Amino acid sequence: MPTHDRPLRGIALKLGSVLIFIVMSAMIKTTSAHVPGGQAVFFRSFFAIPVIVGWLLWRRELSSGLRTDNPLGHVWRGFAGTVAMGLGFASLGYLPLPEVTAIGYAAPLLTVIFAAMFLGEEVRAFRIGAVALGLLGVLIVLSPRLSVLHGAETGHAEAFGASLVLTSAVFAALAQVFVRKLVQTEQTPTIVFWFSVTATVLSLATLPFGWVWPTPGETAFLVGSGLLGGVGQILLTSSYREADASLVAPFDYASMIFALLIGYFIFAEVPTLTMLGGATLVILAGILIIWRERRLGLERARQRKAMTPQG
Repeated sequence: MPTHDRPLRGIALKLGSVLIFIVMSAMIKTTSAHVPGGQAVFFRSFFAIPVIVGWLLWRRELSSGLRTDNPLGHVWRGFAGTVAMGLGFASLGYLPLPEVTAIGYAAPLLTVIFAAMFLGEEVRAFRIGAVALGLLGVLIVLSPRLSVLHGAETGHAEAFGASLVLTSAVFAALAQVFVRKLVQTEQTPTIVFWFSVTATVLSLATLPFGWVWPTPGETAFLVGSGLLGGVGQILLTSSYREADASLVAPFDYASMIFALLIGYFIFAEVPTLTMLGGATLVILAGILIIWRERRLGLERARQRKAMTPQG
């Protein structure tokens, strides 16, 4: 339940976080030709920490943010999230920003599958159908990149990029499964803080695999991505405090609009009809799942109310 019931404020905060994360990805993309994905994860995570600590201090939640009853759970969530972030950042060097964004939408669809497999959550025909629709959309987006008819070297590079972002979506979905387990015992500030810490530490494991000395311009973008990442996480967390998750969650898909605009005007990336068509199916599937979750939540609430003794 949200702390407040201010839907417009919650939507505004969510849209702000979505825009910031896309701008952050664009900043990473400008460095991706030279800076390895693991190194980008380090900057993104390390420089988010002071922003998050400052926010927790301001809200007087630092003690709760540092306290954890499940350190191993944070390690597993951090591992999955760090791998997802690193692969996603690496894919930006091979594919247009809107395409990476569209394929990344597979993560919440895969979360439904993994939650059923690992958490025992019940998945009925409606959600199975929505997931199938969404995965069909992902395949449509991927189809030009993974075609065996691509013989050019650039085609192979793009296929590699597509495999990177798809694998990133798998690990992002696994990270969400770990988060679903963590929220049973951990507070949101704790999850936010320790992810940045674990991602920073785990990203250092990629140091032997070719970190580079970034140029001053690249350094500015990398540091900026970390600061923006911290701000985006704060706005995202705050949005769910202001309004119901079922209301603000669909605005995740505004990221496609922002990605298309930034991709076109900054990177001269022109979207294809295939990519747009596939992305539309994925977004539709995601919204259907969110709508279904809201309906089930209302139904469960009515059942609990009916079972509560009256008088």
